[in-house]
Amino acid sequence: MGPEMKFDRQQDDALTELAVLFGQRYGRKPTLLSRAPGRLEILGNHTDYNEGTVLSVAIDRAARIAAAPNPDAKDGMVCRLYDIKGHSTREFRLDDLDNCRRGDWSNYIKGLIVEFNLQGFKVPAFDALVTGDVPLSAGMSSSAALEMSMTLILDRLSDARLTWLEMAKIGQACENNYIGAHTGLLDQISSLKGKAGQLIYSDFRSFSVANVPMPSGAVFVAANSKIKHNLTNEYNERREACEEAVRILGVKALRDVSPEQLEQRKGDLRDMVYRRACHVVGEIARVADGQAALANGDLTAFGKLMTASHESSRSNFENSCPEIDMMVEIGRTLPGFLGARISGGGFGGISVHLVQTPFAESYCAALGKAYLQRTGIDSSPMILTAADGAALWEA
Repeated sequence: MGPEMKFDRQQDDALTELAVLFGQRYGRKPTLLSRAPGRLEILGNHTDYNEGTVLSVAIDRAARIAAAPNPDAKDGMVCRLYDIKGHSTREFRLDDLDNCRRGDWSNYIKGLIVEFNLQGFKVPAFDALVTGDVPLSAGMSSSAALEMSMTLILDRLSDARLTWLEMAKIGQACENNYIGAHTGLLDQISSLKGKAGQLIYSDFRSFSVANVPMPSGAVFVAANSKIKHNLTNEYNERREACEEAVRILGVKALRDVSPEQLEQRKGDLRDMVYRRACHVVGEIARVADGQAALANGDLTAFGKLMTASHESSRSNFENSCPEIDMMVEIGRTLPGFLGARISGGGFGGISVHLVQTPFAESYCAALGKAYLQRTGIDSSPMILTAADGAALWEA
């Protein structure tokens, strides 16, 4: 079954306020409330499509939705949406979901409904009020937060009662098929399976998930380089290089190759293919080492693994960029620094830093100031902590 909690206004005051605003807008109380967090990738870069492992974290920023069936909908087909922060209204018919408007936020909701329909579940007409505090276009997966928050609502409205993995796959299918973004499952899994004070270990061969306690004494700082690149060609090239390595090495996936085995076969691979494989194989090993470091309460060792991960992204996978490299180098000079790396697909986006808690505020200020001075770009560094995953409440 999917996540569910008894509603407690102390649990999330923003949901209490959202329920009030829903009543003001639609003239009745919502029947369902949901929240789903964004995420950061901490270790395990580009390992998902290589059947590898990842350590991620659900963050204390989330999408929130209040919703209720719309019994007054014209012929039972009209859904109404309102985005509070964007002051944006959308209305669509359940029998007319083919009109995907490029770049429109409601596509994430319409695409989910299409996927529910394809699985044989009937979503009734509904009204929904949407808000959230996951920064947009900042590499923290605001889209998956919206998808999973809405999936919980649609799951209950349609009485589908999906498992968490089925929900994650519906979100991925929405991205792949309706939005046109060829993403994996990490974002949705992280949003669903987060736990306060813990990281999320995901195995992309077995699709098993476990929570890994985060020792006290450090927090994550995320900073947005504001650099964006079209990932399509770069992503495809790197995926093809991984597939070439798999063919030559005669394995099912790079998951099946140890760093020592890869080094022994180095001469069989083109240099570029070797370096791409070296990054992925190394990342899978760093995830295992990271788990051990956390189990031992060794944040210093864990931070060093994050920095080693970034160095591999820079030199082997070549999916960093000068601005992210600059952020990592700035971080190395600051009090409280334990480690830093690029987070996510790469070629821009965000850097994530592991920082000793007493230094977190000053670290954010110093990092932001130095990056602004060198680039003229406001990176808006923010402190993020590990949060609970998605949840649904009956209002």
